[in-house]
Amino acid sequence: QVQLVESGGGLVQAGGSLRLSCAASPRTLSIRDMGWFRQAPGKEREFVTQLLWSSGNTYYADSVKGRFTISRDNAKKTVYLQMNSLKPEDTAVYYCKTMTVKAAYWGQGTQVTVSS
Repeated sequence: QVQLVESGGGLVQAGGSLRLSCAASPRTLSIRDMGWFRQAPGKEREFVTQLLWSSGNTYYADSVKGRFTISRDNAKKTVYLQMNSLKPEDTAVYYCKTMTVKAAYWGQGTQVTVSS
C-alpha cells in the first residue's frame, strides 16, 4: 500500500522559514515525480513545486520562485520543501503528491501558518 507521510508544518512569523518533508513508501515504489500542492481556506488546491525523479528537474509556481526549494533523498524516497521568506499568503495546508507508473497518490496534508 502506497503511503505518503508529511511532516514539518507549523506556525512561523512572516520572513521566517520552514522545512517540510514527505516520505513515500514502500521503498520499492517506482516514482515518476513528487511535489507539493497547497490549499488555502476558501481557495482551490494549487500547484507549488514538482521534482521529476529520473532527471532531477524541478518546477515552481511563480508565487514561490526564489523562496522555496524542493530537494530529495533518493534512497529514502523522501522530498523536502525548504520555504524561506515566508509570507502570510503562503498560509495553507500543504499536500505532498507523487505520481507513479500506475497512479497518483496524496499525503494527508500539513498546516503551514504564517503570521504577519
